[in-house]
Amino acid sequence: MTKYTAITFFILLFARTVWAEQTVHVAVDHAPPFSEIDHHGESQGLIIDILSELLKETHPNYKIKPVPCPFSRCVRMLAQGQVDVMGGLIKTNRREQTMAFVQPPYMVLSSSFVFYANKNSDIEVNNFDELTGKRIAVMRGAAYYKAFDEDKTLNRVPVNSEHVAFDLLLKGRVDLVLSVEETAEVAMRTLNQPFEQLKKVNYRHTNNIYGHMAFSQRFAKTKLAIKLQRTMIKLAKSGQLNKLVAPYQLPAIPPALISE
Repeated sequence: MTKYTAITFFILLFARTVWAEQTVHVAVDHAPPFSEIDHHGESQGLIIDILSELLKETHPNYKIKPVPCPFSRCVRMLAQGQVDVMGGLIKTNRREQTMAFVQPPYMVLSSSFVFYANKNSDIEVNNFDELTGKRIAVMRGAAYYKAFDEDKTLNRVPVNSEHVAFDLLLKGRVDLVLSVEETAEVAMRTLNQPFEQLKKVNYRHTNNIYGHMAFSQRFAKTKLAIKLQRTMIKLAKSGQLNKLVAPYQLPAIPPALISE
């Protein structure tokens, strides 16, 4: 290798390293209308909108690299540090061991975890115990509420998307689908699924549901991530974050959740 060849090689290597360091890898699952992956593999959605605004405020030279993946794989890649960012995650003690949650949450729902059944079925569920023996479609890798998540006797049927879950329900291959009432119904309208063919059983779990942006533990330690967290609070205080979530039919972030 000549002197000039060696210099060129190291310049290209340095440029490639710098470019990699100036790219934020974002895990994106297909969950319309909040995140979508088209037939060409192109991604769009709320988490990309928010991150774009954060980078514009902090480091406009950084690029966003969406990484399309099924929900459970997205969560696993974030936990393993294979991507930097993911959105729409409910905070749990288990997840906090492998990822860092950004404050405030940008999805704030005073909603219920609802169990949907086929309207033509005779299935009734009036309390938690009556879930026993039912085939319940759930998002693979998702977190719901403590009693449900910790009960290992329930017959869960993991699927890669809510679209698949409701399709299985309509075909009679599962008895129930568990979902967040507010977001599920928006998603079904977006996907043109026949919501009128479903019914909600009497039992539900009502709670405040918070969806967060989360960083991998490795990325969370970087100067960029620290700036992004500070800017997230700034956007929330200024009202700009509310403007970003509004087109997705999400409510404004309560002031009580916005802190330093």
